Amino acid sequence: MNATILGDASIWPWVFLVLAVGAALSFEFVNGFHDTANAVATVIYTHTLKPTPAVVWSGIWNLIGALTSSGTVAFGILALLPVELVLNVGSTAGFAMVFSLLISAIFWNLGTWYLGLPASSSHTLVGSILGVGLANSIFGPAHSITEGVNWAKASELFAALMISPLIGFLGAAGLLLLTKKILSKPELYRAPEGQAPPPGWIRGLLLFTCTGVSFAHGSNDGQKGMGVILLILIGMLPGTYALNLKADPKVLPAIEQAAAALTHDFEVKQKGTSIYGQKARDILATYIKPTGEFGSDATASVSGLCGEIRRRVHGLDSISSLAPAQRGELRTDIYLVSKAIVKMERNGNFNKDSEVHQMEKQMASASQKMINFIPVWVKVAVALALGLGTMIGYQRIVKTVGERIGKQHLSYAQGASAEAVAMGTIVLADHFGLPVSTTHVLSSGVAGTMAANHSGVQMRTVRNILAAWVLTLPVCTFLGALLFALILNGAALIGLR
Repeated sequence: MNATILGDASIWPWVFLVLAVGAALSFEFVNGFHDTANAVATVIYTHTLKPTPAVVWSGIWNLIGALTSSGTVAFGILALLPVELVLNVGSTAGFAMVFSLLISAIFWNLGTWYLGLPASSSHTLVGSILGVGLANSIFGPAHSITEGVNWAKASELFAALMISPLIGFLGAAGLLLLTKKILSKPELYRAPEGQAPPPGWIRGLLLFTCTGVSFAHGSNDGQKGMGVILLILIGMLPGTYALNLKADPKVLPAIEQAAAALTHDFEVKQKGTSIYGQKARDILATYIKPTGEFGSDATASVSGLCGEIRRRVHGLDSISSLAPAQRGELRTDIYLVSKAIVKMERNGNFNKDSEVHQMEKQMASASQKMINFIPVWVKVAVALALGLGTMIGYQRIVKTVGERIGKQHLSYAQGASAEAVAMGTIVLADHFGLPVSTTHVLSSGVAGTMAANHSGVQMRTVRNILAAWVLTLPVCTFLGALLFALILNGAALIGLR
């Protein structure tokens, strides 16, 4: 545990740990107000299921989705965070980062939920992370906004968040029109009447799409909170969470073999020169930043840290047999070497033969199994937080989705089309490790079905949703930066920095 938080003997580090994990779970709880509520909107609104069974059913499939998630979205989100804060998340600045991004995201989500506006938890978290990164770079030694944010990764996430609502609108509209041509069932295109449930086959269809969206939401949105919680645990309890202690022991000889080959290759490039220890870590931490420049010290540091990785894992029969005190450093070395090699390869900084390229791939693959993992209890906790949030706050969003987007009430076919497209979009994004907004995909899907059906759209509601969509990123960026600066300066005043 990082001694900058009042020292290891103090109770305060544990208090901060509990508060930080609690804040991450609170974010997912509030996420349930928004995103998971969309999954149950159609089945509740069409009287396919009563509210309580609907949210319990959705919660179960969110849990299954979260438990079977790959973790790629979680680590994609974390790639936006400033390198120095990721490596030192147990420090005062690290805690300022965690609390700033979570509090700002929760604040915006609660505000938009209170107004009944479907808003994106993905947008809120990404915006808050950008704010923290910008503030950290401005108040850091470099005083440069270009260093605090991985703009290449940010642009990739922006593209996913911007394009997915368009896919929802066009996809749901197209699916509804296709359904009308294929299925000539008048009852499918009627709005619910009174409290009567729809015909059995329509109930089955709506239940299937609700299940699919719930599963996809758990596998995608749930990962955001998982990634933040894991980051907290790594910083505070590296001996337990820095490495996947349950990973297949076969990764150890694979890493040792790859590290030995890469050490030799980079030593040849540097004519036998290598840099070791903390100096090498500092050099690579600077190099892998967006503004980091390639130089001989970077290759010498890769050579040195590869050698240290090889020595640490040599002779181990399992990851758990590595001394707890060394696990955090091994994770840091693997993280830095992996990021540095990827950047060097992408920028064409050196020529390599096919054997070296194979060793790089082997190193990357084995390393991912050791450091990119989500503990099962974290997945369960996040899934439960999502489900509980849905049960408590679903009504406002359900009413907006069901009644306030279109001028006419949502029909069975419209609800099923919107949810089917949302399910497919989220599953596809999850495959590529991209965060998307269930809220915006589904809301735009409902609007698309209204347009395709010539049902009319309530422009006031659409304008409000668009305003929330446009304002979320800049507002959360501002809030994240402001809170980071306030917490960091407040900590300095009371002697914690």
